[in-house]
Amino acid sequence: MGSQWRKMKLALGFNTCVHIPRGFDDSSSSLSSAPARFSGSYSSSVLSSADDNSGYRPSTPTPSSSGLRLPKSGPKSPKGTCPICLNTMKPGQGHAIFIAECSHSFHFHCITSNVKHGNQICPVCRAKWKEVPFHSPANVPYDMSRINTVASRDDDWTTIFRRLPSQQLDAGRQSSSLNHVPEPAIFDDDEALDQQNSITHNKNEDDIVNTLEIKTYPEVSAVPKNASHDNFAVLIHLKAPPSGRKQNSVGNNTEQPPSGQNSRASIDLVTVLDVSGSMGGTKLALLKRAMGFVIQNLSPSDRLSVIAFSSTARRIFPLRQMTDTGRQQALQAVNSLVANGGTNIAEGLRKGAKVFVDRRSKNSVSSIILLSDGQDTYSVSSRPNVETNYQLLVPNSIHCNNGTGLQIPVHAFGFGSDHDATAMHAISEISGGTFSFIEAEDVIQDAFAQCIGGLLSVVAQELQVKVECVHPSLQLGSVKAGSYKTSLMADARMASINVGDLYAEEERDFLVTVNVPVDDSSDEMSLLIVKGLYRDSITKEMVDLQETSEVKIQRPDIGTTELVVSIEVDRQRNRLRAAEVIAEARVAAERGDLSAAVSVLESYHKALSETVSAQAGDRLCVALSAELKEMQERMASQRVYEQSGRAYVLSGLSSHSWQRATARGDSTDSSSLLQSYQTPTMVDMVTRSQTMIQGAPQHRRVLRPAKSFPERHGQE
Repeated sequence: MGSQWRKMKLALGFNTCVHIPRGFDDSSSSLSSAPARFSGSYSSSVLSSADDNSGYRPSTPTPSSSGLRLPKSGPKSPKGTCPICLNTMKPGQGHAIFIAECSHSFHFHCITSNVKHGNQICPVCRAKWKEVPFHSPANVPYDMSRINTVASRDDDWTTIFRRLPSQQLDAGRQSSSLNHVPEPAIFDDDEALDQQNSITHNKNEDDIVNTLEIKTYPEVSAVPKNASHDNFAVLIHLKAPPSGRKQNSVGNNTEQPPSGQNSRASIDLVTVLDVSGSMGGTKLALLKRAMGFVIQNLSPSDRLSVIAFSSTARRIFPLRQMTDTGRQQALQAVNSLVANGGTNIAEGLRKGAKVFVDRRSKNSVSSIILLSDGQDTYSVSSRPNVETNYQLLVPNSIHCNNGTGLQIPVHAFGFGSDHDATAMHAISEISGGTFSFIEAEDVIQDAFAQCIGGLLSVVAQELQVKVECVHPSLQLGSVKAGSYKTSLMADARMASINVGDLYAEEERDFLVTVNVPVDDSSDEMSLLIVKGLYRDSITKEMVDLQETSEVKIQRPDIGTTELVVSIEVDRQRNRLRAAEVIAEARVAAERGDLSAAVSVLESYHKALSETVSAQAGDRLCVALSAELKEMQERMASQRVYEQSGRAYVLSGLSSHSWQRATARGDSTDSSSLLQSYQTPTMVDMVTRSQTMIQGAPQHRRVLRPAKSFPERHGQE
């Protein structure tokens, strides 16, 4: 079984999405002629074409030291392997070969058995086929009004194709020629949104009940009347409502919502993809496969645009709805990518931002996915001792604090060991997105799946949290919210946190501090009131949380109450302190003092073990401890730090600062302790990615979250 799975991985990893077969209506193709059998020589020519990337060879050599490691087992290229039976597809062996419109090849008898019950989904990339092979008894006359081509006889059956409608063929021709048409000066050719997308969602009982939750936890529940407490911590815990989206457990489409209502907010997604010379070969094939997964999991109300960049950038696919036709055109555009040239990340992002700036209409959610395996040599200085201005990489229009109202987060993915992790992390921070480190070649699709699992489940937008002091003697000391923008009034009596978008069931934790004064006037003191205001992503209405959360503590007489520290507060204090320590260690590592960096991590590791929550066996503290230890290992030498340590640390800092799941590292550890900021919809999408073929075997490399933290459900 193990050897068969290795064959399957190789077949899927290297023989996918690298060739667009010639359209069946092409006059130069022998398929458009009168019915004729596939000869051995014809099968050989088609198979050869599919295996050699359409004759393309990168003009820029791929450095052997760059990119991803190939699997250690098995041959480098499983040419001619049928993904269904795992046997070879060599011409002249009596078996006809079927090449689907998504470019994947199968034995005729294997694929016809697969589709004979009505299945029109590619078993490799999940593309929905417009044209499927089907069996007809050999003695049945052919209906030439329905048959485009007759293939070779196999086991007394004849495989034939259904004819594509002319409009679908025209769409295919249009998509395949996208790279050859002049690029417009203004990207105002986005496909208009369907009217049904703007239909007001009918409120029901669930909408009223499922609102955002706000909970508060004081550091201790009581402070004696005659005692004061400086830097008294209060935890503000937010949890978004669940998504109304219903997922199919089988297949790649979501269940359609009832007519007249939307089940989730639709998205405008722009993917900015590195196709420089170093992305050639396996990397590009894996990227195409991952993009195929993204395309197949977008709904008809979602829109996608694709930007490809190398030495320059080009929009290869305009902003189009992912209907059946849109998906097919997008897949063909992605499959047409070839790798050559340098790496101009800034130009790629400029084109990506331009899609959003110029569009005529917009969906509720907007985002950019950026993937690169190299370093930008066009916009930032690569000279030593020169401070790099990474702001130059990000267009002003998508800066998260630009004040223009155009909030377009860039979720950046650094691919391989040679990418510029510092630049990619800076891009994500400037735009309000996340940075993921894809170290292992076979988790790129899972990393994309986790990202879109969140983007396709946005339930709250423009979330603002306000904190007000109640007791007249109180003032706010600090507001610890990571990368989220905070503002504190001059009198320190009120503060706000700009949280922005929340995915379904996503959680946020913020710590605020106050100085509790001596007060013997009453047995109870009100400290703070926490309020929330956000826009419902479905109804587009503002939701004002009427039930505000008030923080109160008891003021007993001295000695009458034992002070018990809140585990919830201590746990989050440890998380925030760990993020500060990691950032401090990174600064030391960047100046070349790895011993100091490791010392900082070791010192806090010891302090962490002595905290209240760690002593209580809190799983979060156990996971934090494991994370700190691995970071020390990634700083063992300058070479290790350069290859993976820097990216590993930065992806973790990104996840900490935004409290949002990212991916990083190369690990097979799937322990329950390695759950993180992942939401249920993220987990579902990653599971779908890992099991989209025949289920993920136990030895398969799994996606590792950036923060090795357990789920917080049930810990309170």
